[in-house]
Amino acid sequence: MKAFSPLLSSLAVQRRVIGALLMREIITRYGRHNIGFLWLFVEPALFTALITLIWHYMKVSRVSSIPITAFAITGYSSLLLWRNIVRRGQSAVSANNAVLYHRNVNTLDIFISRTIIEIAGVASSFVFLSIIFNYIGWMKPPEDLLKVVFAFIMLSWFGASLGLIIGSLSERFEVFGRLWRAMSYLLMILSGLAYLVEWLPPAGQKFVLLFPMVHGLELLRDGYFGSGFTAHYDLFYMSICCLCLMLLGLLLVNYSGRRIEPE
Repeated sequence: MKAFSPLLSSLAVQRRVIGALLMREIITRYGRHNIGFLWLFVEPALFTALITLIWHYMKVSRVSSIPITAFAITGYSSLLLWRNIVRRGQSAVSANNAVLYHRNVNTLDIFISRTIIEIAGVASSFVFLSIIFNYIGWMKPPEDLLKVVFAFIMLSWFGASLGLIIGSLSERFEVFGRLWRAMSYLLMILSGLAYLVEWLPPAGQKFVLLFPMVHGLELLRDGYFGSGFTAHYDLFYMSICCLCLMLLGLLLVNYSGRRIEPE
């Protein structure tokens, strides 16, 4: 055990640092007034619920054989998951520059804390809305809960990896942050939010499946209503993409962290 004591000590320090950053981020972002930190869950839930209600009444009840409510909730929740992580990662360092004076705090800790907050918020709103719409009969329980959980893990991995890259580049090059805003709208359209891969022609399927988040969303929908359509996803491909993005992101964070001066 003595051989592992330095590692255990470091992990304990890391846990305290992440915990402190989480509390600081929640208080700074949501304050202590009104419902406070509950906005962490309510904000994505309100957005997803509003879009779901609009889709429900515009498309009556179904898109093909898929219940429109489940289609909308899975689509917008997956979009909010990775897109919010990246969006918060853009300003992660600049908003927390002062805490870098502390010896035990580094830029990666800041990214991790913001990522955890976004994952917790979107996942909680997804579960809450699923329970509500199941109760009122607008959607059914998932056919395979494990696939749903694993899809959220994969989409979170993708968002966290991309967030490291975009956040690091945006911190070093201000123009990149502006370019990303435009790029994110294009990725939003291609993400599978408003379509299933099987609806596209073969050439279109090959193109959209180049984007990792499409695989994650197809897995999520397969877990929810897989018997109602033919899902197209390759978890090995998505894992390799996420791994490469994560390694690149960690390198960029390390490179950028050495050049950041606390204010």
